[in-house]
Amino acid sequence: MALSASARLRSICLALPEADERLSHGEPSWFAGKKMFVTLSDHHHDDRLAFWCAAPAGVQEHLVTSDPVHFFRPPYVGNRGWIGVYLDVAVDWSRVKDLVLDAYCLIAPARLTAAPADRARPGCDTHGADS
Repeated sequence: MALSASARLRSICLALPEADERLSHGEPSWFAGKKMFVTLSDHHHDDRLAFWCAAPAGVQEHLVTSDPVHFFRPPYVGNRGWIGVYLDVAVDWSRVKDLVLDAYCLIAPARLTAAPADRARPGCDTHGADS
C-alpha cells in the first residue's frame, strides 16, 4: 500500500539526524534542535495540502515564478524566503527530498550538519547552518 503524501513527507523529514516531529500551530512540523525546518499545511481551509520549508536565498522566487503549479509563497514565513510545496498535485519526491535536505541544512545546528569521522553527515554541503 502506498504511503499518503503526509506520511511520505514525515518519513523524509524523520530520516535526518535528530529530526523530531511536534505540533506547531496545530500542524505536524519537523524540527532540528529547537528550530523548525518543515511544516505541513492543511489548515487554511483552501482545500490544498502542502508543506512549507526553509530555502536558500533566491530559491523561493525562482521556483514560484517558474513552476506555480507546484510551488507558492507561503503566508507568515514567505517573507523569510520559505517555499510552499503543494502535495495535492503530481509530486516529484526526489525534488521534495532535496528541498527538505536544503531546509534541514539551513536550519539545523552545525553539530548536526558537520561530518564527524564517526558518522556520516546528512548530505549538507557548505549550507549556512546555524550553530
